[in-house]
Amino acid sequence: MDRLAGFLERRRWLVLVAWLLILLAALPFAAQQTEHLTSGGFEVPGSQSQVVVENITRFEGAQRDNLAVVLARRPDATAADVRREVDRVERIADRLPHAEVTPRAAAAAKRDAAGASITVVPLVVDGDRDETADLAVDFRDELGTQARGGVEPHLVGQQALWAGMQDLTKEDLESAEKIGFPIVLLILLAVFGSLAAAALPLALGFASVAITGAAVYFLSQATPMSVFVTNIASMIGIGVAVDYSLFVLARYREEIRAGAGREDARRVALRTSGLAVTFSGITVMLSLAGLYLVDSTTIRSMAMGAIIVVAVSILAAVTFLPVLMSVLGRRAYARGRIAVVAGLLVRMARTRRRRPGSTAEANRMAGFWERWTNAVTRRPWVSALAAGAVLLVLAIPALSLAFGNGALRQFPEGHETRVGAELAAQKGGPGATGPTQVIAELRSGRATDSANREALGSYASELRRDPDVAQVSRPQPSLDGRAALITVAPRHDPESPRAEALVERLRADSGALEGVADVRVGGATAFNTDFIELVSGSMWKILLFVLVFSYLVLFLLLRSVLLPLKAVVMNLLSVAAAYGVLVMVFQYGWFDSLLGFESLGYVNAMTPPFLLAIVFGLSMDYEVFLLSRIRERYDATGDTKASVAQGLRATAGTISSAALIMVAVFAVFAGTGTPSIKEIGVGMSVAIALDATLVRLILVPATMEIMGRWNWWLPPRLDRVLPHAGFESGGRSAEPALDLGR
Repeated sequence: MDRLAGFLERRRWLVLVAWLLILLAALPFAAQQTEHLTSGGFEVPGSQSQVVVENITRFEGAQRDNLAVVLARRPDATAADVRREVDRVERIADRLPHAEVTPRAAAAAKRDAAGASITVVPLVVDGDRDETADLAVDFRDELGTQARGGVEPHLVGQQALWAGMQDLTKEDLESAEKIGFPIVLLILLAVFGSLAAAALPLALGFASVAITGAAVYFLSQATPMSVFVTNIASMIGIGVAVDYSLFVLARYREEIRAGAGREDARRVALRTSGLAVTFSGITVMLSLAGLYLVDSTTIRSMAMGAIIVVAVSILAAVTFLPVLMSVLGRRAYARGRIAVVAGLLVRMARTRRRRPGSTAEANRMAGFWERWTNAVTRRPWVSALAAGAVLLVLAIPALSLAFGNGALRQFPEGHETRVGAELAAQKGGPGATGPTQVIAELRSGRATDSANREALGSYASELRRDPDVAQVSRPQPSLDGRAALITVAPRHDPESPRAEALVERLRADSGALEGVADVRVGGATAFNTDFIELVSGSMWKILLFVLVFSYLVLFLLLRSVLLPLKAVVMNLLSVAAAYGVLVMVFQYGWFDSLLGFESLGYVNAMTPPFLLAIVFGLSMDYEVFLLSRIRERYDATGDTKASVAQGLRATAGTISSAALIMVAVFAVFAGTGTPSIKEIGVGMSVAIALDATLVRLILVPATMEIMGRWNWWLPPRLDRVLPHAGFESGGRSAEPALDLGR
């Protein structure tokens, strides 16, 4: 960091120009980052649903996905208006790949237009699920959502729902960024009292999000990237970039106030807060890398976007920010006139309250954080148990956490996409646009053999008697005759619990085909079920990965065996409490009327793993920032209690400000996003708020007081091997780690 600081001082204009050129080059691509994102990516390799998809081409005329156009006729529209829309749908299908309207389907739709208020034009779709997802996006763009000649067009089907979700997430992202940036600016103005200083973290947040957007644009050309990646990258990027720059800038201003020159202050800020930011950012990236243990294109692409924005934020905080501080000179640390006047008024008010005749020392007001630390460490067991109890109580509902997935119920009532699905359900039944597909792979003979034909017929009859089944097709033999396809239309929409229960029954009981054929169940509902099982079954792997690597990073940074273990346990408490709040809000629906939410009865399957990885990583930001400062003071004093008090007093204000910014950013997404984005926003807001208050301000000082000298225990053999982080601000080599055996 010292060498980096020296390079930045010598080449500041070169570095500044390089960053500005990169940013300018990134902006046009960032503006197009959503153009090639996919609403697909939920496939589960090796699952029954994926096996059905891979084998569907064995059956003539069978489709992997169902898409259709619903034409809703208003009272003032005529049958001729509906027929013109049917012709337009045909032209759109002719222009786009993987789509077709058969002459028979078009003719039937035109006949239906004469007397029906709802006309359905089915599409013949080929290609894999990702190609169908992209087709749905393109078809929706061509079709439009506005009524033409009194006829409202709606694209329906499971992939149409995710295409509509893509448009909804774009709108939410724009709204969140418009609200989020001004809120962050106001908080930074209150913290720094200077527009120039407040603008620095915000500029880094904007740069990080923009450069990441450009990276997403190029990555989406080469690999599937989920539509949700932009929201995740923006949400994390604004918070992380602002936080990291806030840590470095706050230390720089502190050194200036202590009498250091500008160049020395920047060097010290880099070797202390800059190093802490680098380590904490690496921890965040490693935590997010744990999401790659889930074999899902959607989750991996979202993890990739989050990792990129954190990496860019680290680089910006330790290179771009010091250069900007150097260029701005005094404006980077001096308070503005309004802040100076406000400070004078506060000091005047304090002076009037002093008792006459008291000495200056007696009148000196102890800092709030110093008093807080003394109060917590005076009764450490009481403080630790009380804070731990609150977190555990909040975490109790997490024991009943239920995973779910779907798009339909995430749309607000009256949204065009949801209206289209409801109209399609009125016309053909709720399950018509997302039927369940059953492939029976015969163990011997062909589907046309009398015994096999009788067993398949009996099985279809059994399905028709199921109370949750609306319609069952006749068994269709495969082209090679070795299998049969049965299409089942459920009575409920494909994302409903009743449809999921139907899939579970079909997979659990082969009925008349027991011993005759191997049954594989696929379709829209099965895809959802398999995805949920994949994510829920991968949680233990993500948790283990995050715990191990977080511990190792903190172990190397803090040179302690027990401190990283304590930090990991405390972060687990924060995550568990956030899970509990999510269950209360989105699964139980306790606060629907208060918050204006519409609970889905479950927590979106993607939320728990992302919350675990992101919150665990972000919590490490504050852990590293606080403990590195405590370690720095311990290396200088050798006194655990004094180092805790001094470290907390020096960092609590910055941590509180950084946490407030994080909570504000995430709360914006919680208020404007779809339920899946709202869940992540609420979960991270709660987790960061709990971590910055109960954990960082109570549990950490209390447990460090309880542990005493054991905080810094490191076996001598490891002490000789491990590198020293060198947090001491003056450039001295770090003192040896404490050996309790001496």
